[in-house]
Amino acid sequence: MAFGIKKEELAEWKKKVRKGEIAFLTHYWYDERFPDYHSVTKVGCSNIKHLIEWGNKNGLKMEWIHHHKDFPHFDLLGEKQVEILQKYQLTDHLRRFKLLKN
Repeated sequence: MAFGIKKEELAEWKKKVRKGEIAFLTHYWYDERFPDYHSVTKVGCSNIKHLIEWGNKNGLKMEWIHHHKDFPHFDLLGEKQVEILQKYQLTDHLRRFKLLKN
C-alpha cells in the first residue's frame, strides 16, 4: 500500500520512466513482510538495458527488477535506499520520509 505522494509526483515519475530516464519515487509504504520499513523508493526506467546498467553501478542485481509491464523498477529499502538517495543528492526524499537518523 502506497501513500504520502501527490498525483502530480506519480505522473512525473511515470512520464520519466516512459521516456527511458532513470526516475526516483519515494513514498510511505507498508508491507507486513517488511515491518521495519516505512517507505520505499522505486527507481524506474522503461529502457531495461539502461536500468540494468544503473543497477549494476549501484550494487543491485538485475534479478531484483520488478518487470511491471509499463514501469519496470527496483524497490529500494533500508540502508540501500538511504545510500542511493544520498548518492543522488535526493535530500528532499530523505527529509520528507524521515530516513535520516539525525
